[in-house]
Amino acid sequence: MSAVALACVVMAGCSSVGPVAIKPQDIQAMNKQDAEAMRKNVEPITGSLTLEEALARALKYNLDHRAKMMEQALALGQLDVGKFDMLPKIMVQAGYSNRSIPRFTASQGYTEWLRDGTISKGTSFSTSSEDYHYTAELGMTWSLLDVGLGYYGAKQNEARFQIASEKRRKAMQLLMQDVRNAYWRAASAQLLKADVKKTIALAEEAMADSKKMAAERVKNPLEPLRYQRQLLENLRLLENINQELSSAQVELASLINAPLNQAIVIADAEIKNIDSHIEDVPHERLEEVAMLGNPDLREQHYNTAIAQEETRRTLVRMFPNLVFNYGVKYDTDNYLMNRNWNEAGLQLSFNLMNLFTGSSQMKLAEAGVKLADQRRMAMQMTVLTQMHLARLAVINSRSQFDRADAVYTTDQKISTIMKARQSVQQQSKLDLVSTQASEILSLLRRYQALAQVQVAENRLIATLGLDMDIGSLSDVSLKDLTEKLRQNQAPWKQLIEQPASATSLVKVPAVVSKW
Repeated sequence: MSAVALACVVMAGCSSVGPVAIKPQDIQAMNKQDAEAMRKNVEPITGSLTLEEALARALKYNLDHRAKMMEQALALGQLDVGKFDMLPKIMVQAGYSNRSIPRFTASQGYTEWLRDGTISKGTSFSTSSEDYHYTAELGMTWSLLDVGLGYYGAKQNEARFQIASEKRRKAMQLLMQDVRNAYWRAASAQLLKADVKKTIALAEEAMADSKKMAAERVKNPLEPLRYQRQLLENLRLLENINQELSSAQVELASLINAPLNQAIVIADAEIKNIDSHIEDVPHERLEEVAMLGNPDLREQHYNTAIAQEETRRTLVRMFPNLVFNYGVKYDTDNYLMNRNWNEAGLQLSFNLMNLFTGSSQMKLAEAGVKLADQRRMAMQMTVLTQMHLARLAVINSRSQFDRADAVYTTDQKISTIMKARQSVQQQSKLDLVSTQASEILSLLRRYQALAQVQVAENRLIATLGLDMDIGSLSDVSLKDLTEKLRQNQAPWKQLIEQPASATSLVKVPAVVSKW
């Protein structure tokens, strides 16, 4: 009855479990802890921010990049844990046995056995165990099948760890592209902010003067309206520019894990185009480098290795299993002559269903290998396409930057002349507003073209897999990482000088097991 009552109490307790909403104070406390963890060990920004420091801060402090690093560390942990599957299993057991009624058994000789299976009256009963006693056991079990499956599972975990490394490489490349784009947008916003506000104020002043003249009916009423419409078009253009630039600081702060409400001062940088050596690198050389270093293609190679190891695991499962066990046992039962004893065993087993399902399992595993091969070949074509498109993008963006730079230089000269004329009342405010708006727009497009040049070059480097080997981010300081990025140069000249068979430029970053 006590056991039944206990079971009823447990069932009643389980039935009372239901959905519980998180309390607001718990959410607030968790949010506070997360905010502190986000800024932990993040060096504050002192002074102006250079592009190299922004890239270094993104690599060290970006939260998404930290998550990728943790995924890589988790994959390494799975690799280490998977190796233990090949070791014997050592079990420690302890128990307690209690009976409410003594365990008596009947033993009868041949002469007492009856044909109807009943027990004769002369049969005696005896017991061979105490009502309660303790047991203890220390045993080892080693399975040959587990060794084989564990070995090939460890090989698969090695490939999965490498896949996590390649995913982290790609995430790092995309992060650097986003930082370059946001940085130059923030730089243009910092430079143009005052000019945009000044020009908007001038346009609104001109608009007020035009409305005043229209009210006084000094001229034909159609002329002020045309004048106002042109001013409104310029105002809309300036406001669109202001709206586009207003989010640059927030995006950059998010990428480098800086406080979103903190004003970031962008350092003055030389605005120049990249060199033209990229156009001199042979297509065949770029294709060869991409086939060796592209992270997406390398990931598919590791997926093929996983599929191949799976065929071996499937084959191992079809073999008979040989299990060896050995144990040291102890029992407090006083009826036993020997309370301590050693026990060993050897067991051979085979699943007869493998005779019927083995061929289907092998076909499925081989189909997985063929699928991985097909995906790898498709990725090769994708990578080659990306490489050629990225190369064309670099060449085109270089040309667009040169054109944008020439347009800005021309607009700057026109604006200088228009300001001089307007100062002596030889030019209308409308012409000055239009000229300044064009100058601001051309300067913005110049910065955008510069960002596109650097993003296109970085995308081509990422497609080729020519990453900078920075090692473990936890072992390098922000200052040293910034200096490494400053000294890092695009390898186009080296690709031209080295023979086609040289592969020294293709360097996969070192394994990072901690973050």
